[in-house]
Amino acid sequence: MNHVETLQARLQPLYQQLANHPLYHSLTQVDDLHLFMESHVFAVWDFMSLLKTLQRGLTCVDVPWLPGAAPESRRLVNEIVLGEESDVYEGMAISHFELYLLGMHKAGASTAGIDALVAALHDGNDVRTALNVCGAPAEAARFVRDTFSLIESHGLHAIAAAFTFGREDLIPDMFRGLVRDLNHELHGTLSTFVWYLERHIEVDGDEHGPMALRMVSTLCGEDDRKWAEAEEAATFALNARLRLWDSIAIRIGAAKLPAEQSQEPVPQAV
Repeated sequence: MNHVETLQARLQPLYQQLANHPLYHSLTQVDDLHLFMESHVFAVWDFMSLLKTLQRGLTCVDVPWLPGAAPESRRLVNEIVLGEESDVYEGMAISHFELYLLGMHKAGASTAGIDALVAALHDGNDVRTALNVCGAPAEAARFVRDTFSLIESHGLHAIAAAFTFGREDLIPDMFRGLVRDLNHELHGTLSTFVWYLERHIEVDGDEHGPMALRMVSTLCGEDDRKWAEAEEAATFALNARLRLWDSIAIRIGAAKLPAEQSQEPVPQAV
């Protein structure tokens, strides 16, 4: 096996835990999906910060322009950015994050937390301060802090691995099937969210996923130390996603019970 195949094999147990996570079975009604979306949207948002870190590191965004050292990687990251930041939905250019927000609005989910985060960042606050004031679900705030700790403390090869192996295409077919069924029951109110899920899986599997794998391979080369650091970062990202799924499942489970019967503490907003 080559380095990428070896790393994928080592990560397989974590992939299996995510694919078989009990969270998906808990999503039986639209209120459950609202709770999921209101936390998951923060992961959709910080995914773009990973991508922009790669673009900033691999391409030149300064004036005067100078060519970067890795032409294949800069092409790959620019192609990924094109799709993620400016895809086309119903004839309009839109980022996948904005598309997710649109899906939340149409589904009736609250965007108050993520809107407050974006507003706080627009006001000049740093990410940690913005998280403290926006009222994000605790599990979402922890996930974002984990992402930014990785961005701040790792090299591009490790960030590329976290981006590549912790991607949104980890959501399994079963989840998309549940959402499609709910959308049918709700007469199409989840149609935008369904489109988001299908589109993200399509571009990740057919386009961006293979590009990202090539980018990791190029950045790590034959350097065993870099491959070890890439594995560490990918493992960190997948474990962070598992913790997010665990906490959302607890929140949904608690919401299904009368308050006096709930035994699990629900994570509070921070």
